[in-house]
Amino acid sequence: MNAIYELSAQVSTATACQAFGLARATYYRQMKPTAPRTTTEKAPRISHRALNNAERDGVLKVLHDPHFVDMAPREVYATLLDEGKYLCSVRSMYRYLNAANEVKERRNQVRRPKYQQPELLAIGPNQVWSWDITKLRGPVKWSYYYLYVMLDIFSRYVVGWMVAASETATLAKEFISTNCERQSIEENRLTIHSDRGSPMIAKSVAQLMVDMGVEKSHSRPSVSNDNPYSEAHFKTLKYRPTFPKTFGSIQDARAFCRDFFIWYNDEHYHEGIASMTPAMMHSGKAEIIRQQRSLVLKSAYEQHPERFVNCIPTPPVIPTAAWINPPLKPAQQEALSIH
Repeated sequence: MNAIYELSAQVSTATACQAFGLARATYYRQMKPTAPRTTTEKAPRISHRALNNAERDGVLKVLHDPHFVDMAPREVYATLLDEGKYLCSVRSMYRYLNAANEVKERRNQVRRPKYQQPELLAIGPNQVWSWDITKLRGPVKWSYYYLYVMLDIFSRYVVGWMVAASETATLAKEFISTNCERQSIEENRLTIHSDRGSPMIAKSVAQLMVDMGVEKSHSRPSVSNDNPYSEAHFKTLKYRPTFPKTFGSIQDARAFCRDFFIWYNDEHYHEGIASMTPAMMHSGKAEIIRQQRSLVLKSAYEQHPERFVNCIPTPPVIPTAAWINPPLKPAQQEALSIH
């Protein structure tokens, strides 16, 4: 600015600004002295139409009256008009309630218990199972068949499935018992996780698990992420190109599921388990197969090293653990505590 000021003494201000590529208005604005800003806060302006404190307390007293406590401000406003009374506008009622933190609910409400987030860890097969039930559409509207699926979260192996005409605790009890016997489950070695459907929380099912020495675990209400393995598996099922919109009979549904679960367990290479099939992981052969894949990749590297960058390619590492809701890291816990 000083250079422009000195040049403007010899030529015009417009010419000096043009020489420096600056707008003349900008030059004048920056050269104009500015008054120091004051930090004193102005007192809030109160409208002459506003209610005084006593009148506001009177409005809140009316809204707290047992006759009006269950009504919305518009209903209170209309009721008072029918009684020949006017206190204030509906908007003012909302404003006074908001100042008292009573906009949503002015009564004492029942506080529901805070359910603890399930945290389950599996470091091998047959340690944590997840199960759920999904509907398969029948031949006519509102007709369904019910597919029960039990999934091992570590290996993603479907240890058992069943298609039934109904969704009952009796069938669920039989389903769990059969799968545990088939896998030779020992006491106090297995946790079975599920959502809170009626068969899952039935007393007979809970008692069966106690008798078998199996620990039960449930998702929190309305939290689908607490049962991610079963939800993802059902998506794989229903996104198959051959999955029909409807099934002609329960026999058709069973035939389709029989073929699907053979494919899923024995032929489906799952990205979440290092591109192994669930059967490979469940049988404990995954590490041997990974070593064989490493030899194939090493041979390919030795034949054409120029095709690979920097190092010998290796197959994906086999996961050593599977979590349902892993514990938060310290940084995440600190962030949550701040919010």
